[in-house]
Amino acid sequence: MILSFNFGEPRLIILSLAYLCGMFLTAEVVTRKLTGKPCSQLGTTGNPGMANVMAHLGFKAGITVLIGDIVKSLIAVVLAVYFFYGQANGHPFWSYLGHFQGQHSYSLGQISLYYAILGVTLGHNYPLWLKFKGGKGVVTSCVGYFILSPFYGLIAMLIGMVTVFISQYLALGAVVITLVFTGYAFVALGSEAGIITLLLALIMVSRNFRALKQIPQGTAEKNDVLGAIRQKLIALTATNRTKKS
Repeated sequence: MILSFNFGEPRLIILSLAYLCGMFLTAEVVTRKLTGKPCSQLGTTGNPGMANVMAHLGFKAGITVLIGDIVKSLIAVVLAVYFFYGQANGHPFWSYLGHFQGQHSYSLGQISLYYAILGVTLGHNYPLWLKFKGGKGVVTSCVGYFILSPFYGLIAMLIGMVTVFISQYLALGAVVITLVFTGYAFVALGSEAGIITLLLALIMVSRNFRALKQIPQGTAEKNDVLGAIRQKLIALTATNRTKKS
């Protein structure tokens, strides 16, 4: 028997499924595995995200968190495609997933992917099992932007990266990414997509509000990403020279 849903229910179902995916915090698993403590006790922020884990537990741990957050975002999107996308014509990135779609999919089209990204970000940032104290949703949002529009998603991320390189403020770069993509969504994809990306931007601002407020005061934490990369390369070069000698 095929259930009949009204206009709003498919969107709520996508949000709910994606929220459940988002509540799986890879950073929490990795931190507890390596330290025996919750991620809330890691560093000064206790943020269950890639940056905090990488800063205090190393590169491999951070990459593990990154991969986990990417995978859960993809799972949320695949669920949306399977149940609610309909025919994926016109979306080159997901057109090959047509055989994954359910036989009785509700044809919401690309907007279903927006709800999936919103849901997984909400689950990551406000997980019920941690009393709604989660991450900042940078990875889940960026994965979503790239899926929704590979070209403009990449442009938004590059602009955000340049912002971080110049300003050394991770929070500022994260907010810039969401604002750039929100502008594109409103102009090119319509009001519903624009409103969802605006919600994602507001969530990003709220999760980084403390750091953003500290920037004009000069008290915000700086992260010299280029300097860290340079030091890493120098260390690797020195190690290789030592091995050869």
